[in-house]
Amino acid sequence: MSMSDPIADLLTRIRNAQMVAKTTVSVPSSKVKVAIAQVLKDEGYIDGFKISTVSGNPELEIALKYHAGRPVIERIERVSRPGLRVYRGSAAIGQVQNGMGVAIVTTPKGVMTDRKARATGVGGEVLCYVV
Repeated sequence: MSMSDPIADLLTRIRNAQMVAKTTVSVPSSKVKVAIAQVLKDEGYIDGFKISTVSGNPELEIALKYHAGRPVIERIERVSRPGLRVYRGSAAIGQVQNGMGVAIVTTPKGVMTDRKARATGVGGEVLCYVV
């Protein structure tokens, strides 16, 4: 079965797993999903991730992070989607909740946060917001 938006599936699985206080969540792996997981880890939103093979297919297992019994990720939402892509230049990438959250952006130089994209001076497709 093909999936029309695998990134939205990743974000939804993370949201659902945190609502029931799971420690890990598994999703089918891809290069973009691994890059998103790396950004989430670098920003401190998740504990870590690993890639394993289950029946010949790569799986991305993400270790979720909690603080005082509450998930560290309060809100994670998709911005650009297959039906409506959202591209921004480096100057037009806005802050998420006045700098309290991050926007994950895919650029020609890789997947990075909005702060790093502005500092590097590159724009790209805004994948999601994380608070």
